[in-house]
Amino acid sequence: MDFNAIKTAIAAAAEKAEIKEYEIYYVQSSGISAETLKKEISSFSSEVSGGLCFRCIVDGKMGYASSELMEADEMEALVYRALSNAKFVEADDAGVIFAGSPKYEKTNAPEPVILEAADIKSSALAIQNEMYEASDKVIDGCMSAVMSSEMTVRIFNSYGLDLENHVGRNLAYVQSAVNVDGEPANDFTIRSGNSYEDYKGMAKESVEGALAKIGAGNVETGTYDIILDKHQMASLLSAFSPIFSAKNAQMGMSLLAGKEGEKIASECVTITDDPFRKGYEMQTHFDAEGVATYRKNVVENGVLKTLLYNITTAKKAGVETTGNASKGGYSGSVEISPYCFCIEGSDITEEQLFAKLGNGIYITDLMGLHAGVNSVTGDFSIEASGFMIENGKKGRPVKTFTIAGNFFEVIKKIDAVADKVKIGMGGFTAFGAPSVLIRGISVAG
Repeated sequence: MDFNAIKTAIAAAAEKAEIKEYEIYYVQSSGISAETLKKEISSFSSEVSGGLCFRCIVDGKMGYASSELMEADEMEALVYRALSNAKFVEADDAGVIFAGSPKYEKTNAPEPVILEAADIKSSALAIQNEMYEASDKVIDGCMSAVMSSEMTVRIFNSYGLDLENHVGRNLAYVQSAVNVDGEPANDFTIRSGNSYEDYKGMAKESVEGALAKIGAGNVETGTYDIILDKHQMASLLSAFSPIFSAKNAQMGMSLLAGKEGEKIASECVTITDDPFRKGYEMQTHFDAEGVATYRKNVVENGVLKTLLYNITTAKKAGVETTGNASKGGYSGSVEISPYCFCIEGSDITEEQLFAKLGNGIYITDLMGLHAGVNSVTGDFSIEASGFMIENGKKGRPVKTFTIAGNFFEVIKKIDAVADKVKIGMGGFTAFGAPSVLIRGISVAG
């Protein structure tokens, strides 16, 4: 069944069941990927998946049911399963089917280009060969992969709201491995692009990154000023992003509860959530409840301007939803997520950031990040590696040390941010940041 037939079948079944308020959330996705090892294709996959979730309100309670079977009989059965499920809901929150926003912005991401299987395989092999050609120190164990995916999300409800969003992207990654006089090192690089021409040079970049780590020494235990590189700052922001969820705040799982309007970070810190940000490929003009999305300053010059809300949490707080409802899949419950969540840059170059620091540590790798953080308390203890900074210049490589602290304190210790923001390769949620200078971080060597 196509989506129009699905809408018709469900509308008829809902009318028969005397359901006045309902919603259809439909997802269709496909993806192709190829991975290489030792200059050969080591794995290849191609998949198409999809399904829909039917939500309805019965006596003030929300009933859910989902299915991957797109047949007329199943649509009617789906409606009655949701109707039955609503009777067993014990939650106090009244369900809401959203009628629609007055206006929806247009996304500006280019129409996705879907790669053919042959192009994906040839590009993955070309990247792998480029890696071996980059240095005679490259060893077996290098990996490269190319993948292409697209997704369509549609929402239709009993109020006549009818929304559709089609997104997709292509990306490649390489994991280089080198060995110099018995000392191994590796590096990881990822890049988006629509052809091998867009991926040229990334293998060499990864190999050079691995070679730069050879000869890494130790760091003495102490308190250091550090520069956290843009990739790792974005990863740290990702690990602690749940603290900005209104649901977590209302459940007592975020120390930002009740802090809106208060200063929580250094004045040089502004964090935005922008579903239309240039370079963010998974743009969407509506959230998982059909609410229009928009760019917002979550933190502005260190002040927490807003948490992220869906309809239910906004109602509890007596505010408007921020349009951040999300679903982990077509059958998932409605949660809260950011879109393109970024610490904004300044007019300071990374070289000027190094000069401002003078002496300290430039951290380029954080290992076991999510295992080493507690997003409720803000505490973290993470293994790291990078380079010493001496007189404002990148010096010798260093490894196997641990940085520890508290995220709520760290964002207050940010002394400066660089200009260029790097957006990571996430899904519907992506994180970005510039390199940042942080004062007084505890380091265990």
